[in-house]
Amino acid sequence: MQLNAASLSKLKKVNKDLANIVMRAAYLAAANDPGFIVTCGIRDMKEQKRLVAIGASKTLRSRHLPGAKTGLSHAVDLAATVGGKVRWDWPLYAKLNSLMMQAAKELGTPLEWGGDWKTFKDGPHWQLPWDKYPG
Repeated sequence: MQLNAASLSKLKKVNKDLANIVMRAAYLAAANDPGFIVTCGIRDMKEQKRLVAIGASKTLRSRHLPGAKTGLSHAVDLAATVGGKVRWDWPLYAKLNSLMMQAAKELGTPLEWGGDWKTFKDGPHWQLPWDKYPG
């Protein structure tokens, strides 16, 4: 699968290790897997505050915010696609997670999925862990 131009553009301000995972997952995606697009890489504090206000995020300490040292995001949000249309069905995100985790393992990069969180499940979200990538 190939990422579209908008997705590639959104990866430009994402930590290279995470961007490489996304690129590898796209390469690994078989015809029977859901496709995906990158909906968010980096975001500013104004947007983060807006998302918290509407309940789409629970923190102002998001991995999407630029790291103080690098200026890069340490998180991506992906949207599953089927037949070129964005879909939000939970099982599609579990499949995307399998691709992302396989890519992360192959590249030797730790990765966390928002779908594994206990209190605020965020299926479209993947991030590099704070302890390995303090930002």
